Amino acid sequence: MERENFNSRLGMLLAMVGSAVGLGNIWRFPYLVGVHGGAAFIILYVLFVFLLSLPLLISEFVIGRASRLNAYGAYDKLAPNTIWRYVGFLSVLSPFLIIAYYDVVGGWSLHYFFEACAMSFSQSSEIAGMFSNHISSPFAPLFTMGLFLLMTCVVVLMGVQSGIERFGKIMMPLLFLVILAIAIWVITLPGASEGVKYLFKPDFSKVTGKTLVAAMGQAFFSLSLGCGTMLTYASYAKKSDNIGSSSLQIAFADLLFAILASCAILPGVFAFGVDPGEGPGLIFETLPMMFAAMPLGSLVAIFFFLAVLIAALTSTISMLEVVIAYLVEEHHASRKAAVWGCFSVLFLLGVLCSMSFGPLKDVTILGKTIFDCFDFLAANILMPFGGILACVFVGWKMKKPDVYAELTNEGSLRFMSKIYPLIYFFIRYVAPAGILCVTISNFLL
Repeated sequence: MERENFNSRLGMLLAMVGSAVGLGNIWRFPYLVGVHGGAAFIILYVLFVFLLSLPLLISEFVIGRASRLNAYGAYDKLAPNTIWRYVGFLSVLSPFLIIAYYDVVGGWSLHYFFEACAMSFSQSSEIAGMFSNHISSPFAPLFTMGLFLLMTCVVVLMGVQSGIERFGKIMMPLLFLVILAIAIWVITLPGASEGVKYLFKPDFSKVTGKTLVAAMGQAFFSLSLGCGTMLTYASYAKKSDNIGSSSLQIAFADLLFAILASCAILPGVFAFGVDPGEGPGLIFETLPMMFAAMPLGSLVAIFFFLAVLIAALTSTISMLEVVIAYLVEEHHASRKAAVWGCFSVLFLLGVLCSMSFGPLKDVTILGKTIFDCFDFLAANILMPFGGILACVFVGWKMKKPDVYAELTNEGSLRFMSKIYPLIYFFIRYVAPAGILCVTISNFLL
């Protein structure tokens, strides 16, 4: 059976941007900006995106396009009969574990979208305790979690061009337009100017060691790196694509969306006197209270949680495709059997993760709930480990002429040929060292 590829460069870019733009941008980034002092954090984040994330993104692009195989098969083809194949297997395991708990959060997003459509955020008295009551319920979150996972599976089942590429072409422009419209409207609210100032006027006196670690960590995780997604999507790219240009555009789009999401949230937070350092509960607990007090807030809530839902879906679609590509190419499963097999297992794992906020909240593994255990293992161990090894593989294991050929399209890209030594230096030394620092710091701070 002939392997599918993206039909167009635009389709590839939108799919890869969709993989990068997820809840990490629309949920995690704004609250980190709020916790760590606004503009100073953003500047550090931008710096680390280009120092750490971009070299790693280019590395995954090189591995994927050079092999034109799934994450496991890529390493096995480029370094046959070596232990590098197990690095590829880790790149398949990571997204599988992430989906197991990410679909729970995706289910929350879907639930809040339904609540917004039902105008449930019109009265603040109805919002208090809504989130805690929902996630602690033994059965209510399971329906939306299962529905969210089903939506993910349906898109992946349709294939690379008809499913993933088409979904990205429609949903990514819609997502950017929705967030842009909300951002423009929010910054016109009375009192929002303080939030804008907070976002764009840096105060480096608030920068601490934890700020640096948070900025480095967000730069790494926001682009869905170290978990095989970019590598797998890159394997569907055409040989004529410019890896350097594509990687830069993906990183810029991801960065732009993160800042737009902050503009859509934090000025409103200031306008209504909410603490910008509210933390992870900002979207599901604080913002609904803000929507209740905001003019046309019920309408804004519908579009906002639609954006959250789309962002969550684009990420899980890319992560599931990593696993499906592995099962289809390495174990010769049909796409249909692979998708529904994964749905069954992931739903059961999702039930355990969801119930860790309710009936199973006292069940712990090494002092962590089931949900937190999955998150810690994937985000703090497997993804950084996979990211470091991807850079080491391209910088030290692959033959230098082969890397040069991929980055410069056999020497035909003059600008890439000129800056190749700099890119290669960052891949070999800067990115692995930086990611290692982030990983170690996560355990120390």
